[in-house]
Amino acid sequence: MRKKIKSALISVFYKDGIDTIAHQLHRLGITIYSTGGTEKFIKDIGVPCVPVESLTSFPSILGGRVKTLHPNVFGGILARRTEDQDVQQMKEYNIPEIDLVIVDLYPFEETLANTTDEKLIIEKIDVGGPSMIRAAAKNFSDVLVIAAKEEYRLLEDLLVAQEGETTLEQRKDFAAKAFEIVMHYDIAISNYFNASKPLRSIDYKFEQSLRYGENPHQQAVFYGDLKKIFTQLHGKEISYNNLVDIDAAINLIKEFSETTFAIIKHTNVCGIASRHTIKEAWTAALQGDPESAFGGVLICNGNIDKATAEAINEIFFEVLIAQHFDADAMQILRSKKNRILLLCRPYNMKSNQQVKSVANGILTQQNDEGNYIEWKETGGRETTALEKEDLTFANLVCKHLKSNAIALVKNKQLIGKGCGQTSRIDALRQSIEKAKQFNFDLNGAALASDAFFPFNDCVQIAHEEGIQSFIQPGGSIRDKDSIEYCVANNLAMVFTGMRHFRH
Repeated sequence: MRKKIKSALISVFYKDGIDTIAHQLHRLGITIYSTGGTEKFIKDIGVPCVPVESLTSFPSILGGRVKTLHPNVFGGILARRTEDQDVQQMKEYNIPEIDLVIVDLYPFEETLANTTDEKLIIEKIDVGGPSMIRAAAKNFSDVLVIAAKEEYRLLEDLLVAQEGETTLEQRKDFAAKAFEIVMHYDIAISNYFNASKPLRSIDYKFEQSLRYGENPHQQAVFYGDLKKIFTQLHGKEISYNNLVDIDAAINLIKEFSETTFAIIKHTNVCGIASRHTIKEAWTAALQGDPESAFGGVLICNGNIDKATAEAINEIFFEVLIAQHFDADAMQILRSKKNRILLLCRPYNMKSNQQVKSVANGILTQQNDEGNYIEWKETGGRETTALEKEDLTFANLVCKHLKSNAIALVKNKQLIGKGCGQTSRIDALRQSIEKAKQFNFDLNGAALASDAFFPFNDCVQIAHEEGIQSFIQPGGSIRDKDSIEYCVANNLAMVFTGMRHFRH
């Protein structure tokens, strides 16, 4: 099923790379049809080009909105060369066959990222381009479609290697890519008009095969452009598990404006602290659980200097993410060839939605944004200024632990945590045990719970260990039991009205 390309239609927004292709098409004696700026560009590089207007007998009208939407164009793309009726009608209406369609769509997403001007955004919704791509992809039996500039090099190689011939398998592969590209483009437009109900598409332009998935026997692929988020300065290839923890680390650190260092293990926070300097924040974060920090993902919201690098260099870790690395710090950290060092870029996530595959479908939900809806003092006394700082900090940390979760904080340092437990009281016991394991004094510590206390036993146990202030969403039918205990024992307790389950 090899077919010789005899004619091509080129209509692209960005002209980069088209010059080489146009010269190759001309070398092979292929007739080139084109439109507007693309036609001018091709002629300017010395390659003959037939204006589409000669096929349609219509100029480009309505400010360029209508150029190719015509039976003489779409007939040439969609005609089935093996159907007698199609061939007869093409002769009857003098419609030329079009064997190759090259389209680079208007940059809708790029425009959306750079302006809020609705008029400019709307004008970058391509109509003719997707229509030609779909038509050519539908008729892959006879037509080759190139739907994005990222495919130009593949086309160029094919033209050189096969002298303008294509196989059915090749045409079908390009058609499949074309439908993916149009799908992604249409979803981006749909999301602009339906911001409250955005859809998700996989960006196949950025496909990265991973060594394996969560476990070695599982295959895995990442779809997305990591370069928008960070630059890898050093280390081995990023793994599936690395990416999951990196995502958790980035989502955690963006919650904090003060100088903060955090350590992530299996998406849970095992150490975090805010201090005046990055070095101090690192030291305090590591103290929270130096055992679990082994092999973790480290992240901070500041600059890694030499002193901090020397301290970090003493432990084994998988990934370190920072906003900047001093040159002498890099020299130290590069001493281990496999360490992944990532320079984090300022980046606003496009979507406020989370997606998870379940059963035979998918679940979507809004991201868990914010810390608390209200600050309702319900205990035996008002929180002090220091307690309020620690409770606010603890509640953010607890939000990023797997449920059921408890976070114990003192002086903006995580000193104990319980996570992923099947009962809240077990999470509390785990957090207390962790704090004691590393010799922390729980007197005056603050406690955060990701969900309400179903009974007052958690408050009692925590109080017996010296904890004096609590923050929780409230909402239990037995809230009064915990409130009464706090009132009777002069303990501070805050209801936030905002649960932070994380599964």
